[in-house]
Amino acid sequence: MSERDLELYERIQKQDKHALELLYERYEKLLFSFSFRVTRRRELSEEIVQEVFIKLWTKPGIYDESKGKFSSWILTVTRNTGIDYLRKKNENMYELEDRDALKNEEPSVEEMVEWKEKGKEIRSAISQLALEQQQMVELFYFKGLSQQKIADTLKIPLGTVKGRIRLALKHLKKDLASAEQGRDRGYE
Repeated sequence: MSERDLELYERIQKQDKHALELLYERYEKLLFSFSFRVTRRRELSEEIVQEVFIKLWTKPGIYDESKGKFSSWILTVTRNTGIDYLRKKNENMYELEDRDALKNEEPSVEEMVEWKEKGKEIRSAISQLALEQQQMVELFYFKGLSQQKIADTLKIPLGTVKGRIRLALKHLKKDLASAEQGRDRGYE
């Protein structure tokens, strides 16, 4: 198979379109899945595969048989092209081992249930706030607006926004502490 790859590569160097098609058919799925593992984005992976085959077509002599198998070389070109694309797009890039390590740190079922319960408690505590304070919490913490942007949007003074957020946090802290104590008493 490797000799056949080399033969196709040599034919591509002579601008043989059919050889390029055959090599594409042979490696397209492998290169796509490999680049998808690097990028986790379908469209970007398709672009990377296309770029690799454009390099094969437009840059004669980039493969050196003495340095290894063609299949290993084309996977390396795909990996490097993927990394280049990610850098160009300023996306976070993890080594494959790092990404696997992150997957292993997924929350356990118990942690997910605990977070869900805390989420219910927080939503319940927020619903107990005055409407103006609920609005501040929603805009500031959930929609990510700055205090100045909230003041401008609602046409109220910045000091009022700050005061409502501070008061909302004070009430939430008190309500959540009460809920925590109630939960602790239930286990005694």
